[in-house]
Amino acid sequence: MPLRIHRLTLSHFRSHLHVSLEPDTRPVVLYGPNGAGKTNLIEAVSLFSPGRGMRRASAQDMTRRPEALGWKISGLVETPEGLQGIAFTSDQGAPRQVKINDKPAPQSRLGELVRLLWLLPSMDRLWIEGAEGRRRFLDRMTLSFFPNHAEASLTYEKAMRERNRLLKDQVRDPMWYKALEAQMAASGIVIHHNRQRALDRIAQAQDQASTQFPAAQLDLTQTEGEMPDTEDDLRAAFEESRFRDLAAGRTLVGPHRADLYGVFAAKGVPAADSSTGEQKALLISLVLSNARALVEDFGAPPIVLLDEVAAHLDAQRRAALYDEICALGAQAWMTGTGAELFTELGPRAQYFEVTDTAGQTSVTQVNPA
Repeated sequence: MPLRIHRLTLSHFRSHLHVSLEPDTRPVVLYGPNGAGKTNLIEAVSLFSPGRGMRRASAQDMTRRPEALGWKISGLVETPEGLQGIAFTSDQGAPRQVKINDKPAPQSRLGELVRLLWLLPSMDRLWIEGAEGRRRFLDRMTLSFFPNHAEASLTYEKAMRERNRLLKDQVRDPMWYKALEAQMAASGIVIHHNRQRALDRIAQAQDQASTQFPAAQLDLTQTEGEMPDTEDDLRAAFEESRFRDLAAGRTLVGPHRADLYGVFAAKGVPAADSSTGEQKALLISLVLSNARALVEDFGAPPIVLLDEVAAHLDAQRRAALYDEICALGAQAWMTGTGAELFTELGPRAQYFEVTDTAGQTSVTQVNPA
């Protein structure tokens, strides 16, 4: 049974006072002028996955202005465990609360029920900007395979913040560091191994695919040195690095120093040196490969969010993308400024026009011509 959202309702979220959609089994196309609220809709869908959503925004930033009353998102979601009623609320900027079937639930539970992938225009420069964006991209792929990746990442980051505070305060007593470094080593090695396994699954999916999008050879690298491969070795690396870290005022070893190195496989050219179009095609290829691997591992295609993905693709590439999405059976939510960008999809998709008039947004289902 494919993952899909049967009903999505937003209240006081971003630009939307109240919106309710009932998607069917087809991909969802949201089109309309810039600023109408299309991306806000798929951002709401992205919150059905653990984390802060595709924009990494705070709950306060998501509230509709000027009222700032708080917001609510609810959905009826088809999952491998059956239909689930999932809701998120934030009261006047407070952190969002998750309920599943009207019962409070941790965000980690979302990772067990829903697999979500996304591709945004801001990611077009992924290969040529800093390592942080590539790590986020890698961790999003990894989380889709391993729900425990979110908890391990949170544990590691919390312990590292405490360690960095000690380093900045120039605390030198080793007893203050040992417990934190033990936590960082235990969670850090889980992060590292999850990432490696995720890259292996992506590589396998690319090798088995018949696609018009280019394959990317991916490697996990470190900005300095090598990442230890065992928990004991990582704990020892933290201990050995303390004096250097004290001088820097921060932790200089560990999985937070990882980077994702990509190569356009057919040409043997680093992704960073490829053309803009090739870089975009590589990202699309990776998202599709991720989705294909999840069909095998999870038993269902993920929900895929593609914001303005068609804008810089020619008609042939658009048609290839839409064919692959439909072949996967994934519920893909796609945005664009005009319905003509989705001509190649025809009646295989469900279309909604998004408009904004005097600060009031509306979403209207439209039958394609």
